[in-house]
Amino acid sequence: MRFARFLHQGEAIYGLVDGEQIVPLRGSPFGSWHSAGVSLPLAGVQLLVPVVPPTFYAIGMNYPEHARHSAQQRGVAVALPTRPEPGYRANNALIAHGEAIVLPADARTVQFEGELVVVIGTRAKHVSEEQALSCVLGYTIGNDISERNWQKADRTFWRAKNCDTFKPMGPWIETAVDLDALRTTVRVNGRSEVEFATNTMLFGVARFIAEMTRYLTLHPGDVIWMGTEGASTDLHPGDTVEVEISGIGVLSNPVIADASPA
Repeated sequence: MRFARFLHQGEAIYGLVDGEQIVPLRGSPFGSWHSAGVSLPLAGVQLLVPVVPPTFYAIGMNYPEHARHSAQQRGVAVALPTRPEPGYRANNALIAHGEAIVLPADARTVQFEGELVVVIGTRAKHVSEEQALSCVLGYTIGNDISERNWQKADRTFWRAKNCDTFKPMGPWIETAVDLDALRTTVRVNGRSEVEFATNTMLFGVARFIAEMTRYLTLHPGDVIWMGTEGASTDLHPGDTVEVEISGIGVLSNPVIADASPA
C-alpha cells in the first residue's frame, strides 16, 4: 500500500494511493483508518511530507564509495565506520515533493544526497536484528541537501544540513518493499548523476534499528534516513533534482535562490 499525506478541504489528512487516484482516509496508517470519500485525481492534490516525525534520525557514511569520496574531499584518510552511529536532523528543514529547495544567498557548494527513508510504524525498544523490520511501517525517499563549505567550517551541521527546505521527503510511504531489489537514481535536469543498489549499505536497516533500540525507544512516525552512495554534484538555481527509488517512486524538487533581503 501507498499512504500519502495531502491537503484536503483545508486539512492535512492521509490518503491511499491507487495508481493515478488517491482515496481520502480518516485516521492514519500509524493507527486505525478507513475510507472517507470517493477517490480523487492524484495530480490534483497538494502532497505534504508523508509524516512529520517525532524524531528525525539520519545516518552518515553508510555506503563505502560515499565515505571514500568524502574523505578525499576533506583531504583525510578513509575511515569506514565500524558500527552503526545514527545522528539527528531538524524538522524545520522538511519539505514535500514538488516544493522548492531554497539556496541561501551565501551558500556556495550545495549538493544532493538521495536516500532511502525508513518510517517506523510501532513502538520499538530492545528489538533484535531478526525482529527489527517488524516495527517498520514502510519506506519513503529523502534528499539530504548539504552545503559542503559549511559542513567543513562548522562544528555541527546546524546549517549545512538543516537549513529550511534542505530535507525534501516523499512523495508517499510504500509498505510493500523488497529492500534487496531497490535501486536509487538521482537525476538533475533529467540527466542521471548517481545510480546505486540501495541496499548495499555498510549497516542495513535491521542492524540500525536493533542497535538504536538498545538505548532509545523508536516511536510511530519516527524516520531514519539511511545515507547515500557515490559522489554528488552541485545544485544551482533553476535546476530540478529527482531522486527515484525503484518500487517506491520519485521525489522531485526545483531549486531556487533565496529572494529574501540579506
